[in-house]
Amino acid sequence: MSRELARRIAFTIGALLLFRFGTQIPVAGLNLSSYSPVLDFISRLSLFALGLIPYLTAAIFIRLLSVVWRGLNSLERSGERGRRKIARATLGITLALAAFQAYGIASTLTTIPGLVRNPDGWFVATATASMVGGVFVLVWLSEQITRYGIGNGLAVILSAGFLVTIPRDVAGIVGLVQSGEISGHLVLGHAVFWIVIVAVIVLVEGARRNIHVEFGARRVGTRQLPARGAVLPIKLNSAGFLIPATVAPWIFFLPLAFAGLILGADHPLVAAAYQHLQTGQPVQVILVSLAVFVLAFIYTAYVVDPEHTAKSLAQHDGAIAGVAQGGATADYLDRVVSLTTVVGAVYLTALQLIPGVFELYGIGLPYSMVVNGGAALVVVCTALDIKAQVRDVSLTNPGGVRR
Repeated sequence: MSRELARRIAFTIGALLLFRFGTQIPVAGLNLSSYSPVLDFISRLSLFALGLIPYLTAAIFIRLLSVVWRGLNSLERSGERGRRKIARATLGITLALAAFQAYGIASTLTTIPGLVRNPDGWFVATATASMVGGVFVLVWLSEQITRYGIGNGLAVILSAGFLVTIPRDVAGIVGLVQSGEISGHLVLGHAVFWIVIVAVIVLVEGARRNIHVEFGARRVGTRQLPARGAVLPIKLNSAGFLIPATVAPWIFFLPLAFAGLILGADHPLVAAAYQHLQTGQPVQVILVSLAVFVLAFIYTAYVVDPEHTAKSLAQHDGAIAGVAQGGATADYLDRVVSLTTVVGAVYLTALQLIPGVFELYGIGLPYSMVVNGGAALVVVCTALDIKAQVRDVSLTNPGGVRR
């Protein structure tokens, strides 16, 4: 192991320990002594209670907006200055979303008898500020992991949040099997199912649709580059793993939260909507499936822009065999990406449906609901990304030259 790789791994481990430490610090002003034995309030009401969801939602909102607003798209592709402007806008939206969520949580806490020592406006203000600050600490920490550690910081922190629940869930399931409350065959079936799911994720995430491209001979400075062939890889799942799996539920719950704030959480329409959007309800299964499917297409259209790719190929004198440059290339790429995305969108939708289907047919296990297809996708893709980065660092000299 090289010194650089060891340093990066140590930094990542230290950052994750800091993350876990923050999840154990409860919001100030809570009286958890009478509640913690029953519910896991420590992790739910900690400084990092909101996690990275507000930042991810803001980032995804900006990404989706850039799909329909060409000015924003051009700004993002304009260079470092444009990316800094978008980063500031993302943080601004993050602040608004985090403040809204934190205020709602803090206000709700004051209505639970005995949970808050002094349920007044000061508690709401300090709790809101604490949880909002926790979001920005996590954003900063994820950036440090990306820069100085191993893997994508956002994905690493999300994966850590998913993985820490597994030992507790396994222990709970073992206890239920020993007491005879659930069948050992059902547990074995779930274990085999998740092994198969992980294998499918690894297979699909590595799948590519390779398009052969020919580049003509051209001169760069004093050098004459000969004609050469290359491959333009199109991922089966170009939408990635964060946007569709993470944001789909928020498309419905965020407007519902606003409605609850305006109409009141006990309003019949709001209560009925919350009931129908519970995991396993037919309405929830249908709506979330449609959201994931549509988000996969929208984000793929942004990541793999056929017009931009066709223009870039033409600028470098590249052409797809049998396809004219310009508009014909863009149309060809659009057809290939669309057909490929259908498979990827179905794959993402199926993963997102797993907990709902388990609940609908009564074959689920009482493990945490964060253990689902989306979580498995995040963890597996993060592991694959870390593996690739470890290999690259191991094969690279300190000066950046490959061994």
